[in-house]
Amino acid sequence: MIFNNHSTLEGRHAFLGASKYHWINYDESKLADSYSKFLATQRGTILHDFACQCIRLGQKLPKCKKTLNMYVNDAIGFRMIPEQILFYSDNCFGTADAILFRNSKLRIHDLKTGIVPAHMEQLEIYAALFCLEYKVKPSDIEMELRLYQNNEILYHTPTVEDIAPIMDKIITFDKIIRKIKEQKG
Repeated sequence: MIFNNHSTLEGRHAFLGASKYHWINYDESKLADSYSKFLATQRGTILHDFACQCIRLGQKLPKCKKTLNMYVNDAIGFRMIPEQILFYSDNCFGTADAILFRNSKLRIHDLKTGIVPAHMEQLEIYAALFCLEYKVKPSDIEMELRLYQNNEILYHTPTVEDIAPIMDKIITFDKIIRKIKEQKG
């Protein structure tokens, strides 16, 4: 048998695909809800890409109390770097939406486009990754973390007591994962 050629679909996944089989147990309401969340995720990706381009180009948005506008304008105003990967190991890294380190002050901003309440722990992990990657002691710097969501800005000034335990956990958990990989390898 000669199978049909679907090369344009390689690497893609259908919403109603076999690898995400749970949908076969959905009713129509659950399907509609799940697909709405999927669309929101896609929209979030597009908004992040748009924000990144605005920041890179220095293109401010009209000043208003909208999440995207506040995020983009603040990142440009502080001359932040968008979409910066922070790396500790292959087991632990992440991409900060916008970051700046200048005059011993670390600033990390995160854009949240969904309705699910955001958590500052994500930004604390970015701060810990920054300190680990660039060998900066959290006690030697100031930090300001901001979450932009629902037309609000949440501010957090973490302390050493917030960041150091996360750094320790990253180091410890990375060692555990490496050991497991060696045993399985």
